Amino acid sequence: VQLQASGGGLVQPGGSLRLSCVASGTILNAGFIRWHRQTPGKQRDWVAIMSSSGNTAYADSVKGRFTISRDVSKNTVYLEMNSLKPEDTAVYYCYANLRGNEFWGQGTQVTVSS
Repeated sequence: VQLQASGGGLVQPGGSLRLSCVASGTILNAGFIRWHRQTPGKQRDWVAIMSSSGNTAYADSVKGRFTISRDVSKNTVYLEMNSLKPEDTAVYYCYANLRGNEFWGQGTQVTVSS
């Protein structure tokens, strides 16, 4: 299983970005996907999760602003981020778990700054 994350960039406070994570194999149908983020010197925290059945959950810090979704035909999971704040600045990673096997994609930098 390989994960390829993209879509990061520089955005002003209040702006939006959409991250994409392309997952090879059957991960979307048989496992679950999480988006995590990490800032220097801090642990990597999860922000959103989608199960194989499509159920979702969000960290309190992003609830109501971020939306995780997927396009199974494209083997892609998205993280739509709205009303971005400077504290959302981080490297964002996608993570997959398939029957207990863990996979990480490379990070994509999101910077929220005026």
